Amino acid sequence: MRTAICSGSFDPITLGHLDIIRRTAACFDTVWVCVSPNAAKKNQMFTPEQKLRLVEASVAEYPNVHAELWSGLLADYAVRHGADIIVRGVRNATDWDMERELARINEHLRPGLETLLLPAAAKYEHFSSSMAREMIRYGQPLEEYLPPAAAELVRKIREETNKEGA
Repeated sequence: MRTAICSGSFDPITLGHLDIIRRTAACFDTVWVCVSPNAAKKNQMFTPEQKLRLVEASVAEYPNVHAELWSGLLADYAVRHGADIIVRGVRNATDWDMERELARINEHLRPGLETLLLPAAAKYEHFSSSMAREMIRYGQPLEEYLPPAAAELVRKIREETNKEGA
């Protein structure tokens, strides 16, 4: 049985992320989506628990995909789930360079841990969580950027947040 890991901060999950997860799920028996806090990223919009809820809602239709929060090293997460493949999406040369570096680190930490870099589908190359957060802040239609289940959940989270702040 082959197990793969898809990881990210998912603040929030976008259609681009979901496309990589969907394509990974078609190639592997089990896919674990590792929702990892990224301390280097400023201006986080969602809590780790909210990010996990968004991911879980978005992948619910894929029976071989599971999601968890993880704050440790990705190489350790792979060991925990018996995975020997990390799948990452790349949109451009900058992503490629960064992901190649991370792949080297993970392979050093756990020899035999491979990283598979999937190019983003052309229609999602310009997508990023940063762009999605801007669309959320300015009340733009979310279905163009987020999976439908995540878009609905974002609206509910924002409503809850607005009620608490009022």
